[in-house]
Amino acid sequence: MTFVIFLLLYFFPTTTTAITHDKNSNYFAAIIFLLFVFVTLLITYFASKKTNIKENYYAAGGKISGFQNGLAIAGDYMSAASFLGISGLVFLSGFDGLIYSIGFLVGWPIILFLISERLRNLGKFTFADVTAIRLEQSKIRILSSTGTLVTIILYLIAQMVGAGSLIQILFGLPYDLAVWLVGILMIIYVGFGGMIATTWVQIIKAFLLIFGASILAFLVFKEFSFSLSNLLNEAVKVHESKEEILFPGKLISDPISAISLGIALIFGTAGLPHILMRFFTVPDAKSARISAFYATSFIGYFYILTFVIGFGAIVFLSQNNLYLDETGNLLGSNNMAAIHLSHSIGGDIFLGFISAVAFATILAVVSGLTLAGASAIGRDFYVYVMKKGNTNDNKELLVSKFSSVIIGLLAIFLGIFFEEQNVAFMVGLAFAVAASTNFPILFLTITWKSLTTNGAFYGGLIGLITTITLVVLGPTIWVEVLGFEKAIFPYKYPALFTVTVSFLSIILISLSDKNVNRIENLEKFNKLTKRAYLGKD
Repeated sequence: MTFVIFLLLYFFPTTTTAITHDKNSNYFAAIIFLLFVFVTLLITYFASKKTNIKENYYAAGGKISGFQNGLAIAGDYMSAASFLGISGLVFLSGFDGLIYSIGFLVGWPIILFLISERLRNLGKFTFADVTAIRLEQSKIRILSSTGTLVTIILYLIAQMVGAGSLIQILFGLPYDLAVWLVGILMIIYVGFGGMIATTWVQIIKAFLLIFGASILAFLVFKEFSFSLSNLLNEAVKVHESKEEILFPGKLISDPISAISLGIALIFGTAGLPHILMRFFTVPDAKSARISAFYATSFIGYFYILTFVIGFGAIVFLSQNNLYLDETGNLLGSNNMAAIHLSHSIGGDIFLGFISAVAFATILAVVSGLTLAGASAIGRDFYVYVMKKGNTNDNKELLVSKFSSVIIGLLAIFLGIFFEEQNVAFMVGLAFAVAASTNFPILFLTITWKSLTTNGAFYGGLIGLITTITLVVLGPTIWVEVLGFEKAIFPYKYPALFTVTVSFLSIILISLSDKNVNRIENLEKFNKLTKRAYLGKD
């Protein structure tokens, strides 16, 4: 497999050559990436010998340490969009880019203080295991698996389109071939190696990304005598917006949009199934809390680096014709700011390293997404909805592994189908679905004694439908994609409304539910609460 990838990268260097002006960086990137693929495929080979047990396939046997899991969570969460997208936003508009990085970060205290320990004590492999303790299995797992799959597919489309475009720019591979390459590697990691292989792919990727971003930020600071003030002053001088880049206001035009985006990022993080799933890989609740702490620390540190990298890109790239096209825009779009910066201050070899890290970043994220989707189908839907719990582990694993192949192939075809489309909104939509469907159900299951199955099911379904509807009727799809003159729903980010609708629907339906034994429901809640805090009934 690695030899095939080498041939592909060797014979398609043209695009990268055009951008970097040197083939050496392409070859060095290919070597680094091939080394990453070789090591991770080797890990997958050994992991495949252990994934015939569902505990190992879904949760790595619960033997991952808190530190390792924290690093793996960071690797799962810090996508190419985080690294390239946010640094590109800072390059474009300065301070406004920080709105996104802060939003992606501030959801983690919720996970640290409210979710991690309870989730580990209550669940086994998926977050639906938690909700099903006190709610009716079939209904809640149908909704949970639906919410999971919608979130996963939307996220995967954005990642695959981004992967194809990025690899096309970095390595010169044809777009379709790049998408197939990522998809096949993703299927191998998940289908054969399960959570064990996925975990180590994410750990290695997180280390490489944090190391590479640290070196890049260090080189930027070094040019300004390690003075943030000097860096910002120079950025103000060369940016077309001058002092405005130090203040918010360009990307988020009104308070409603800003609040709505913040809600999607904050609560969406705590509802992402591939992130929640990672807390089942540690042995106990203490390790889960440690995982969340380390993940928060790594992610916070990383987003500080993107701030420095973005402003460094303003200084070194804004007026450098080597990285600009005929119109004065950055070659390959603003998302290439970090890549071009690595070449500007680190040369061809460092560019090759950062390019390979960007590729590895994509693989780690899509692997986690695919495993979460496969688990939702194999465990939540097949075992508990179709078979009512009456099946054996071998059949469950077979369905989950087969599902990973189907999800991988679907991601490939959707990635190719959406090649020419603006899919940036899909990440926001994935977060909105997670915030409006998964998070309210999980949060109220753990904290509210009056929650009922009908309330969770129908209220969560209303939240899901409302989210998709408002996004379609909003300016991103209704105007930019479908071509209508004016959006029916005026806001780009609907989470302020959809999360509110979801919580209110769940609460009102639960309170008005006549088909529930309140005493029995309270007993289940008390039992769940005891187990959530103590780890046992």
